[in-house]
Parts: sequence; C-alpha cells; structure tokens
Amino acid sequence: MTQILDGKAMSRQILDGLKNEVASYRQKGFRAPGLATILLGNDPASAVYVRNKRKRADDVGIKSFKYDLPTQTTQLELLTLIEELNNQGEVDGILVQLPLPAHIDTSLVIYAVNPDKDVDGFHPENIGKLSLGHPRFLPCTPKGCMYLIQASKSKLLGAHAVIVGRSIIVGKPMAYMMLNTDATVTICHSNTRNLREHTRQADILITATGIPHLIGEGDVKEGVVIIDVGINKLEDGTLVGDVDFDAVKNKAAAITPVPGGVGPMTISMLLENTVAAYRHHLS
Repeated sequence: MTQILDGKAMSRQILDGLKNEVASYRQKGFRAPGLATILLGNDPASAVYVRNKRKRADDVGIKSFKYDLPTQTTQLELLTLIEELNNQGEVDGILVQLPLPAHIDTSLVIYAVNPDKDVDGFHPENIGKLSLGHPRFLPCTPKGCMYLIQASKSKLLGAHAVIVGRSIIVGKPMAYMMLNTDATVTICHSNTRNLREHTRQADILITATGIPHLIGEGDVKEGVVIIDVGINKLEDGTLVGDVDFDAVKNKAAAITPVPGGVGPMTISMLLENTVAAYRHHLS
C-alpha cells in the first residue's frame, strides 16, 4: 500500500516540539527567540506566505519583528533595514520574502543578511557550508523534503535520487543534501533531453518545476518515493502538484500530496532554523 507522506501532521509535531523548547528557555528567564520578516510590495501570494509564517512563529513563542514595505522602497532602504536587523540583538533570524520587485537586486539582498541570521539558508556562505557537508542552516523547503524522505523509511545510501528543477531555493541545495547522504544524484531541468528516461530511473524523485502534472504514470517506476514540491493553481482554482497524484500513487511506495505535503514543512523548517539560531546566540 502506498504511504501518503502527511506534511501537515509532521509539521504539527515539529512545531509542538519547538513550542516546548522555547517555553523551557523562557521559564529559565531567557528572552524569546526573534524572527524578522520583511515583505516588500503587494504580491498576494507572498502576503499569504508571510502571514502564515508570522502566525506559526507566534504559536511557537517566537517574537515577530514585522516589516511590510511599500513597492517603491529603494534597494538602499532595504539594505539599510537589513543591516539594522543584523546588529539587533533580539533578532535571531531574518527572512526577506521572495520574489522581490524587479528594481531590487535579489542577490545583493541575500548577500546582505548576516549568515548567522540567514534562516532561509540562501547566503553563499551557508550554501558553501552545505556543499562541503558542514551546513549551518539548511534551506527550508529542501530540509522539509529530507524529513519527508526519511519518514518514508527509504534507504538513502546508494539510492538514485532524481531532482527535476535546479533553482537555488530547491533543486541545487536538495542535490547537495542528497549527496551528503551518499545518494547518487541526477539533476534535470527545462533543457534536459528525454526527461522520462531520467525520471524512470529514480528511486527517489523530487520535483520542483511549477508545471502541473508534468510527471505521469509512465514517467516513474514501481516503488519510487515521490516528493512533489510543486504547487500550481488550475483554471478552476484547484491546487495540484508537478506530479499527477492520482495517476502515479499506486506505483509509488510513498508520495506527498498537494496541498498538505511539502508546503507545511517549509514553515516549520524556517522556525526550526530560527530556534537553532537563537540557541547559538544564547551560547
């Protein structure tokens, strides 16, 4: 029987554990962990994501420093705010919600965040540490994927992991994480020829393309573990993944649903990273 990897349930367990940990620090007289969230502009999806992150932070006992900036905020103004937060002792983590408006250089913004407060895990120093197998913070979505893969009880040593998508947010850090577990990794992308030839070899398939139902029944082998990062809205408003869930679920040993799979894990990983940064700053 196919195992449905329930990200909602796993996320709740993680958040409960973080809440208890934060409460124990507070009982000893320590300050609350602090997470600064910066939302620039009025993108509706970004606003929803940030609102959910702030709500979960409050639930755990993390103090939120909230910055909602107008679209016309200049790059200098944004970088100045980040530098202030870098130097603020009560702020353990800094999240700048992506994507940013076109007039902002995203790379400069990512570089500006203190690596010790980079709870998104995107700073070049943190990506470099990950690539060397000594990570400080793991990027949130791939980290959540790893939790789900481990929950599938899949053997990682020597497994063939195929990742469809090469973004710095998911694909590239996911590849490093899988390599660090001694899996064999193939990365596919929009210019990959004969994609099916690669995906059919996967023991573990991770997709993050934003293309609804890209992966169908004929694109996977029996017993595959599927982690579907994609979340796509169809014309009728239905949310679906990159994988045709109904078509492939009977071939998979384990699979994440969309919604309710990877999405909830991303937020819990952000807060786990924030508490880890807090723990480090207290020591």
